[in-house]
Parts: sequence; C-alpha cells; structure tokens
Amino acid sequence: MPNTKRVRLVASTIAVALCATALAACGTEDASDDPSGPVSLTYWTWTPGMDKVVDLWNKGPGKKDRITVTVKKQASGDTLVTKILTAHKAGKAPDLVQAEYQALPTLVSNDAVADIAGEVGDAKGKFADGVWQQTTLGTDAVYAVPQDIGPMMFYYREDLFKKYGLTVPTTWEQFAQTARALKKKAPDTDLTTFSANDSGLFAGLAQQAGAKWWTTSGDKWQVGINDAASQKVAEFWGDLVKEGAVDNQPMYTPAWNKALNTGKQIAWVSAVWAPGTLTTAAPDTKGKWAMAPLPQWSPSENVTGSWGGSSTAVTTDSEHKAAAAKFAAWLNTDGDALQALAKESGIYPAATNAQTSGAFATPPDYFSNQSDFYTGAAEIAKTTAPSAWGPNVNVAYTTFKDAFGKAAKDKSDFVAALNTMQDDTVADLKKQGFEVSE
Repeated sequence: MPNTKRVRLVASTIAVALCATALAACGTEDASDDPSGPVSLTYWTWTPGMDKVVDLWNKGPGKKDRITVTVKKQASGDTLVTKILTAHKAGKAPDLVQAEYQALPTLVSNDAVADIAGEVGDAKGKFADGVWQQTTLGTDAVYAVPQDIGPMMFYYREDLFKKYGLTVPTTWEQFAQTARALKKKAPDTDLTTFSANDSGLFAGLAQQAGAKWWTTSGDKWQVGINDAASQKVAEFWGDLVKEGAVDNQPMYTPAWNKALNTGKQIAWVSAVWAPGTLTTAAPDTKGKWAMAPLPQWSPSENVTGSWGGSSTAVTTDSEHKAAAAKFAAWLNTDGDALQALAKESGIYPAATNAQTSGAFATPPDYFSNQSDFYTGAAEIAKTTAPSAWGPNVNVAYTTFKDAFGKAAKDKSDFVAALNTMQDDTVADLKKQGFEVSE
C-alpha cells in the first residue's frame, strides 16, 4: 500500500474516518455527466460469470442508453487494491471496480473512488442499514453500491448433535459448554476448530461483540483492535484452545476437510456462503447439516457479524461517472441482474428483495433438508452489526495470521496476539503519515 501524506481526518458517526482532502476531491468530481451514451466503460472484478451478467446490461438497459460495459477479470483482495491504486496514481484506473467493504476506506483515503450519492442515493432502501452503511463510511457520501454480503451463522451436524445429545447453543457460554460436553462423550471429536488462516472470521466475531477497530477522535485515528470486545472474543477462544475443548488446526486444509467429512468436527462458525465450501470439503455429509443463528454474548441480544462481501465502486478517474453509477445501481438492485448474479456467480445478494426470491426461494442443494434456509439467512442478515474499517486492514489481517497462527499452534495467550495486532497496525498508520491518538 502506498504511503500517503498526513491529512486532516473527518470523523464519522460509525467510527470510520476518511482523509478530508480525499473527501473534498471526491465531492468536487463531476459525477453529473450525461448518463446516456454512447459510452464505453471498463469494470474490474473477480466475480466468476460476471461477463454473462454484464451481457444482460449490454443487450438491455445498456443498449437503450448506449452504455456498454466491458469486464476485465482481476485477482481479488489486496492484489486488486494495489493494482487499483497503482492505476489511479497513473490516472488510468478503470471506470468501475469491485471492492471489498474493508478495502473502501483505503480507496477513499487515496482519492481512488468517487462519491456517487447523487446518482445512487435512492437505492438505499433496498439494503439493510448495516449493509448500506459500509459503502457510506458514516458520511453523506456514497462510495459504492453493495453487491454481496456474508452474514455469519452457526452450522452443525444435525444427526451428530442428536447422537451425542447436544443442544444447539444460543449463547457463547452454551457454545463452550457444548464443546466440553462433546469432548467428554467423544474424546476424539471436536465441536469445531479455531483457525488463524482467515482473518475475516475473527474480525466478524469481534464485530458481533461490539468491536470498533478503527475510529477517529478529532483529527486523529484511534485503533481499537485490542478493545474490550475484541479481548473478550480472543480470551474466549484462547481458553477453549488451551484446554483442548476445540481444535487448533487451520481451515481449508485436507485435514480439515477430512474432519468435517468424517464427523471428527461437527460444527463450523461460518457465513451464508458456507454451503458452497461444505459441498467440496464434506461431500459425504450432504443433507446432514443445519444452520442456526450465531450464538450471542447475552441472551437478550440478536446480532451477527459479517465475514466477506463486496461492492461496486466508480473511480475518480472515470470520465463517465454518472453512466458508471447507473450501471452499478442496476447491477446490484435490478431483479434480473441479481438473479443472474446468483446463478452465474453464486453470490448472496446484499439487496434484501433478492434474498428470498428466485434462486433463493429454495434452499441450497447441500441443505435440502432445511427448507427455510434462505428465509432464516435473510432474517439473520438484517441483524448485521455496523462495521468500522480503516485504511490499513491488510496490515492488521497479516499480523493476525502470524500472531494468532502461532498462538493457536502453541496454545499460548490470544490476548497477547491481539496486542501485537494493535501495535503493528498503529505503527503502520504512523509510517503512512496518519496522525494516531495513543
């Protein structure tokens, strides 16, 4: 990530801050160009099958408005963010980019994406408040249109819970008790594992607990990665790993797949996209799993975290911002477009009107035993906690994998690993030239 000079920060109500100079630049970009063509736009995205979805636009609304969109397939994650910033520095970024929610503050603070509130503001009602907030960063500006989301849920082997006489936990205290009870009944079986190879899992769990990792105070950033909520989550999982109540092996490995497929692990804290992963990881257990809401820290709470999700943003380099914004809104709110995204790309749409219709009217094939899968998922999605991302999520995530990876393997102090994340993230912000409140 390129260094940026120190700039005054604008605080937001959801504790995400942006560079004021970037905001000013985005705000003064002329996004009011004529959205009718002839216009040719380029869209950088990693979503599979997006070219087929875009064909619907080019042959329908796009043809009518003479706005043609060309898809350029890209890598995802930090690789794409770096490529966007490099292209923007040269003034050659594409018109539209797919951006993960946690990457938006980085793109905004580097003046790489434009404020399109004037063109897509009326789309707000099609999304849950917590989802729309992720693209506004707590301001009146709108930097992208939400595309897909990853509300977190609890997945469990329904047959094995019955076999071992276990009750689906509704609180994290019950979750811990369930893990211990299973160990007593079947010492070679684990409820689940704590994995440090996907930072988004822990971030989502901390989010559910009320963590706000990046906030602002006046002109300065405040980093709260080791805040009380995050420490609670770290200590909870660290204690379970230390006592051997859950496994400490990473996800997505052949060993993890085998554990799920053979019933050596009987639950997984995951997100709405889990059926796709389970289909590959545990093919022999199809129809034996069920989904439930994430356990809560208090019986009176009803909130979930978010693990994954992305948006469609218009860059400040685009010469046709209004046309690009029109396409971004269509892509993520039009019924036909959303059903095509579900069919061709396998996404779970951010737009609430698409979460229980069309492709989502019936459960995933892997969960054919749970007819209300998507109805339940839509209700859970409404409870997604607000996010609080900052401009160097990549640094925090990299440190998490290193520090928590070692702590999980050694069964050592998870809070100490959390403090390392805090220290490395603060140090990087300062190195980039941001003011940081100690």
